[in-house]
Parts: sequence; C-alpha cells; structure tokens
Amino acid sequence: MIKFIHTADIHLGKSYRGSLGEGERYDDFFRTFSSIIGDAIREKVDFVLVSGDLFHTGQILPRTFARTIEILQPLKDARIPCIAVEGNHDWIHRRESISWMEALSRMGYIRLLRPGRGDDGGYIFDPFDPDAGMGGMLTIKGLHVYGLGYIGSQAGSHVERICAAVNSDNNLLLFHVGIWNYSPVEIGNMHPEEAHPLAEKFIYVALGHGHKPYIVSTPQGREYAFNPGSPERVNFGEERYSKGYYLVTMDGGVCSHRFCPTSPRQMLSVKINLDGAATVDDALDLFHQQAAELIPKGGDCRPLLELRLAGRVGFHPFELGRERVRLLLDGLCAPLHVEIRNNLSMVTGRGEAEKVKRSLAEIEREVLGELISASSLYKGREEELVGLSLTIREMVLKGDAEGEDLLAMLPGEP
Repeated sequence: MIKFIHTADIHLGKSYRGSLGEGERYDDFFRTFSSIIGDAIREKVDFVLVSGDLFHTGQILPRTFARTIEILQPLKDARIPCIAVEGNHDWIHRRESISWMEALSRMGYIRLLRPGRGDDGGYIFDPFDPDAGMGGMLTIKGLHVYGLGYIGSQAGSHVERICAAVNSDNNLLLFHVGIWNYSPVEIGNMHPEEAHPLAEKFIYVALGHGHKPYIVSTPQGREYAFNPGSPERVNFGEERYSKGYYLVTMDGGVCSHRFCPTSPRQMLSVKINLDGAATVDDALDLFHQQAAELIPKGGDCRPLLELRLAGRVGFHPFELGRERVRLLLDGLCAPLHVEIRNNLSMVTGRGEAEKVKRSLAEIEREVLGELISASSLYKGREEELVGLSLTIREMVLKGDAEGEDLLAMLPGEP
C-alpha cells in the first residue's frame, strides 16, 4: 500500500503590501503549510505532492526561502520526499538564473520534476537525478511519478505527447493545469475531453492551478484527476470554496482519497448599498447599519474583508474616505485587511430630471485612456494598455508581484 498527501497552490510569501496586517497575513501561508507537513509526518506517508505554486512569486525574499526550509526540514529528516512541479507563480522570467524551486531541489528539500523535450517536441521524462536536483520522473514503491509544470493555455494539445512519452504501468502524473467547467480561473485550462486520455496512462492525476477543490471523472465514471485547491484562501472570492488537501492511498491499483480540511483565515465579501444617501454622514449611517448586520462579530481570527459599495448618492464618491470606513469597521470586527470597491455614482438634480455621473472605475479608465492615447506609439492599443495598467495596479496593491514579475508583464516595443 502507498499513502501520500496531495496539496497545491501554497503561495508562500503572499501578503498585502503596506497593510497594517501585512506580517500576520504573511505568516498565514507558512502556518497552513506547516500544518500539512506535520500531518504528513504523523500519517507516515510515503511522499508529499505539491502540484505547483509553492511560492506566490518567482522572485521571493530570502526570509521566505529560509522559512520554507525550516518547514520542510522535519519532512527531510523523516525521509519523506516532497515531490513538486512549478506553477505559473513559481517561474522566474530570467531563465539564466537558478530559481528558488531549483535551489530547494538541489539542496534535497524537494524533488522538482521537469521533463526534457526532444527535437521533435516530444517529452522526455528522464529519471530524477538527486545530485542535479532535476528529472522528469521518479519511482517510489513501484509507483512511477511523472511531473509537468505549468505550460499555459495550450496544455490540452500536449496530452498526446505526454501519453506517448510514458511506457510504464502504475503511473501518477503531477501537473499544474486546470480543467474547464471545474477550474475557477480563466487561463491555463484544458477541456475535459482533452484531459480524458490521461486516465488511460495514469491512475491518479494530481492537478493544481485553480484554488477550488474538484474531481474529474472519465465518461465511464472513473475518478482520475484531483485538484485539492489552495489550503489557504489566497484571493477574494475563495470564501465560497472548501480548503484542504487530499490524503490518498493506493492498494493493488485501487485509489481511495479523503479530503482533509485546513483552517484558513476567515474571508468575507460584503456588498453595501448606499443608494439614496444625500451626504457622507447619511452614507456612513447606512454603512454602519448594514455592516453590523452582514459582518459577523467576535472570533479569535481577524477576517479579510472585501467591501463593494454600490448605489447612487448625492455627493462625490471620493468624499467617502477609506479611513472613515476603516474606523467604523474596527469597531465591528477589527479586520486584518480591507479592500474597498467604490462603485458609487453621483446623482445631481437638474429640475425634474436627474443626471447620474459615472462611477470611479469608469473615470479611472477614461483618465488612463487619455494619458495612453496621448502618444502615437500606442495607437490602436489603448484598451489593451489600460487593462494592463489596472491589472498591474491591483497586483502591486495586493502584493501579488514585484520586480522581475512586474517587468515581465510589460509589453515590448510596438
């Protein structure tokens, strides 16, 4: 019998830059990963699988690397292999440099699987070399574990080549990819019908990428592909998903799994309707009434809170300052971090008619569009660059990327 833990999308290093709760949020992801490693040792598993995105960015802080080693050390001491592939967040864009994942593998803390490619584009799954810290597959107790990291939105077209490169029986595939209709993300997925041929080669396909747990079955009803989702809540919207990992046993070719819940930080997404508020004070009164009803009070863990402000008001939306809202929230639930989506629009009276002014989001897009279109170099690309600018702004505010990761998003010369 073989027993292992399958986890994914750990996102070590994630935090909210500049937030008062930055340090505490940074600790959340290490705490969750440490608990999984502790479970692996107590369960005496044969190995641990990490299906990509161990780190939140490819360029991590030295302290993030040091804490990762500290957590993995007991697993290494127990001689339990941690087998991993790279997710889209793990990649570094300067490939002449060694990545943090490669460094962990060379130091023996993980076994990083990355296949080679032949001249014809086919995959080559060479046996893992502990000295080099690299290889495409390894064998544990007769189970052949193959690994493939993130390869983007064309992953489905690679399935035939993956299967053609595997000639063994009793196989497992570690793959950072999502499956359409199941995965909550919009990129990096393949269609179910593209994935089904993997069931002919692999007993268990260990997925990652989307932060929602799901299981994929063949048309005949055999479960073969499993995504545990992220064990900690990473982004707003994930409050709807269960959080945990899979504890899996294989016995005589028969696979059984159990979803083991983790204890992520509470995350709340709340819509506040301020429609009809004539003044800022009116809006704050409405806000307090609704927030007191919608946001749970008490508890030992300070929640992560997303506020979506909506409605037509009689004052400029900018007047509803973030600090005044934050003071009200501190009296209700003392959130660790707050993100405010101000979608208020302003109504001004014109006789019997009313004129509704645009929301802040619309104004932002227009201002950016005017700035970008002022240069003839960007003619015809205004919408693309406005969207990119807003995406980078959100990533910086959330601490989702920095340095080389941000530079890699910038377009080249037109």
